[in-house]
Amino acid sequence: MRQAQESHRIQVLTSGDLLQRLEDLNRVGASLSKEKDINRLLENILIAAKNIVNADGGTLYRMVDDRNLKFEIIRTDSLNIAMGGTTGEAIPFNPIALYDETGKPNNSMVVAYAVLHDQTINIADAYTERGFDFTGTKNFDKKTGYRSKSFLTIPMKNHEKEIIGVLQLINAKDRESGEIIAFSATDEQLGESLASQAAIALTNRLLISQLEDLFESFIRLINTAIDEKSPYTGGHCARVPVLTMMIAEAVNNTKIGPLKDFHMNEKDRYELEIAGLLHDCGKVTTPVHVVDKATKLETIYDRINLIDTRFEVLKRDAEVSMLKSKQRLGKDRRGIAKLEAKYRSRIKQLNQDREFLRKTNIGGEFVNEEVLQRVREIASYRWVGIDGKRKKFLTDDESENLSIARGTLNEKEREIINNHVVVTIKMLEALPWPKHLRKVPEFAGGHHERVDGKGYPRGLKREDMSVQARIIGIADIFEALTAKDRPYKIGKTLTESLNILGRLKIDGHIDPDLFDVFVRDKVYLAYAKQFLDPEQIDDVDESKIPGYSKRPDSGRPNSES
Repeated sequence: MRQAQESHRIQVLTSGDLLQRLEDLNRVGASLSKEKDINRLLENILIAAKNIVNADGGTLYRMVDDRNLKFEIIRTDSLNIAMGGTTGEAIPFNPIALYDETGKPNNSMVVAYAVLHDQTINIADAYTERGFDFTGTKNFDKKTGYRSKSFLTIPMKNHEKEIIGVLQLINAKDRESGEIIAFSATDEQLGESLASQAAIALTNRLLISQLEDLFESFIRLINTAIDEKSPYTGGHCARVPVLTMMIAEAVNNTKIGPLKDFHMNEKDRYELEIAGLLHDCGKVTTPVHVVDKATKLETIYDRINLIDTRFEVLKRDAEVSMLKSKQRLGKDRRGIAKLEAKYRSRIKQLNQDREFLRKTNIGGEFVNEEVLQRVREIASYRWVGIDGKRKKFLTDDESENLSIARGTLNEKEREIINNHVVVTIKMLEALPWPKHLRKVPEFAGGHHERVDGKGYPRGLKREDMSVQARIIGIADIFEALTAKDRPYKIGKTLTESLNILGRLKIDGHIDPDLFDVFVRDKVYLAYAKQFLDPEQIDDVDESKIPGYSKRPDSGRPNSES
């Protein structure tokens, strides 16, 4: 009679419930392959297995090495226990060792046995089962009042037949009465099928994650190489991606105005972040003496010291000339007094000229014509070199470098620096980017273009560039303005930096709408709190920023500008 009843139950399962469970299994397998987050994937595997075999609880273990199983997810519905995965609740149990201290296999633990023997273990009742140690299970039951009964333990094997984890389900429930029963042969088969699909999905996700980690490590390797050449550009390569993503998130959250339709998903964010990290990768080929040129006259060393020596020669010559003239005048006190006054005036002038060239050598945002004219006048002085020949006080190369209008780089050096963008584009376009990263070269390679078409290397206009490329452009400039680790300048304050950015907006250099979002959403302040010194974070009067338009529906400068 019991056999007939059991046979009828199996027939019902086969004709009705089994078909639904198979459909659930197929649906679960497809959904697992789409999950990108490892924690959610592990959690979904266990929950799906519990649902398919109608178990009250379960644990998912992962192989952390060849000798230990780590608890990853624990669920027990009737006790409302949920640990690991996305719960944020840490699992307090130590990993289960597959071998003891002597190297002997741990065959007393069910999950260890399942791995060691590559075998599914189906236990009807833990309290009557012989051969396994359920001491921990029984202690748990005593503390909680739970009754652990049926266990289904399934090794999870990847496509290479390697065991990467274990799926253990506890207390199968009758679907009609809710009574705790043994796991059936059907449960075992369905569980094994799900474990196989889950293992492949997990392996694929782990492989993808490993490749992504390798790729990002390679990017960091490039930036480290740049950092080793120059700590100044190394810091820049680290900060620009952070600021890029800050600006991008602000634009993504904009609900009104010209940028209201810009939206990013997780793939878009990842693509932009990678572009930010790689935007200066071409600098790995830029000569160090150009990248780190701290003063206008610096090459391998700062040539201002050579000019100091020449000033000393001129001062010595002035003194010698004065002494010789005094000797000729004899006791002519009035004549001698005039000579000494003229000498003091000359020495004062030379000292002033030396300090002027020292200051000019430092570089700055702009050098006016008056400064350039004085450089030319000093260059025309004559001095006698160690070869005894009279020559110009400044060489043509020194005059050219001291006449640099902005910064410390001359035109030839500026071309070398600018070429890093060309190299960046060549390097990035040579890589076989996957579909979700194929825009990285365009994003990274456009950060020195201008919206008016006067940038480099391609002279693109605003309509030719993506929003992302324009975002990196603003991030690149603002980081450079505020950076406190550059050899040729100190980091500017927020007000100074925003005023310069505002003028760049008016001049058609940067995207006007992005600049307005940058100011309006105070992205500059969030960045400053993370990276700038306190003395750089001054009180910004946004109404006085040139070109800033507080109205989100306009990219034009406001009437107060």
